[in-house]
Amino acid sequence: MGIPLQEKSKLFALQIIKVCNKMNEKKRESVLTNQLIRSGTSIGANIREALYAHGRADFIAKLQIALKECSESEYWLE
Repeated sequence: MGIPLQEKSKLFALQIIKVCNKMNEKKRESVLTNQLIRSGTSIGANIREALYAHGRADFIAKLQIALKECSESEYWLE
């Protein structure tokens, strides 16, 4: 059995924060790292919100937002 989505997204957010902090320490691109931190940590926040959704449509909408944040994070990582 795999790791639940909520746990995976939290671990991903922590890894993103570590990478961005290291880049900022080395005076690398701070604008890009700020964007990556926002999108990378937003994934888990939206997944958690989905757990407390007001019905099926709200649940799906929150997970779709998390999916969009995943796509944005992938863009910044590329």
